[in-house]
Amino acid sequence: MRRLCFFPLPRTLLTGWLMAVFCLGSLWAGPQDREKPLILFLGDSLTAGYGLDPALAFPALIQKKIDQEGWSFEVLNAGLSGETSAGGLRRIKWIMRRQPAVMVLELGANDGLRGVPLHSTRRNLQGIIDQARSANPDMKIVLAGMMVPPNLGPHYTETFQSMFEELAEANGLPLIPFLLEGVAAQPNLNLTDGIHPNAEGHKILAENVWEVLKPLLQEMVDGRTK
Repeated sequence: MRRLCFFPLPRTLLTGWLMAVFCLGSLWAGPQDREKPLILFLGDSLTAGYGLDPALAFPALIQKKIDQEGWSFEVLNAGLSGETSAGGLRRIKWIMRRQPAVMVLELGANDGLRGVPLHSTRRNLQGIIDQARSANPDMKIVLAGMMVPPNLGPHYTETFQSMFEELAEANGLPLIPFLLEGVAAQPNLNLTDGIHPNAEGHKILAENVWEVLKPLLQEMVDGRTK
């Protein structure tokens, strides 16, 4: 499994050039050079595997499940801790240069925790979907649903959750109802911050994702073998 490399604005032009050469040279693989269809995970710290070795984060566990099935797909973890829907929208055009066959979109949780207006989050997520489809109309997109704590009031909480269901329905996307199902608010499955899943928690996240992603990949595999 590969990870996209992101870095802050360099202190010097030379440093930035060297970092860019390293990242692109080691991680970039254009579609003409890639044998396996790419599955892109675009998300925040949950996707990135905050506080853990990347090999323990759920995208890497999905890669293992794919390999166990004997399927030819490559997972790319484009998770970035602290990412918001606005940040994802800024990144999507560059990321789509990788021409993924599948994108799992996991963004919005940080918007909710910060109380970002829901219309802004919805607009950004729709923008990501639109730009991704514009770049690759044949790409499959899976949307990961999220929930937020009730401290911002019942209207915000309920509308936030239903937003993912509505986006999935409007765009014809498979929906993971709640990525953190079975993990949220479980101390033994989270790091000490109570927010980010630990290694055991990520195993459950992988199962939540796999339940929705596996049938989609099965269809793709069957389509290739016909």
